[in-house]
Amino acid sequence: MENIIWLIIMVPCSAFFTGIGIYALRCKKPMWFWAGSKVEEYEITDIPKYNRANGIMWIAFSSVFWLSAVMGLFRMEAAGIVVAAWSLAGIPALIIAYKKIYDKYRFDR
Repeated sequence: MENIIWLIIMVPCSAFFTGIGIYALRCKKPMWFWAGSKVEEYEITDIPKYNRANGIMWIAFSSVFWLSAVMGLFRMEAAGIVVAAWSLAGIPALIIAYKKIYDKYRFDR
């Protein structure tokens, strides 16, 4: 039963982050990172490449959650540790990765 509950929780969470990545890949305007912030078109030198990098970043972030969802079917404790560790390390990693992406494609380098 705990495996089913784990999947009910992890699949939507994983899909949410994957969805952000897919949205970024398809977005015509520059993808933002922070809630409430906006990246203007004039700030970015190559919007398709910038959005592609953002999409890949989010999909890579979600991949660990997908892995953990599957792991939960076999080893619940290990899956919980993976989610906890990735949540602690992954969020700062996202911030650092986004800053590198933004700096790479920022117009006024």
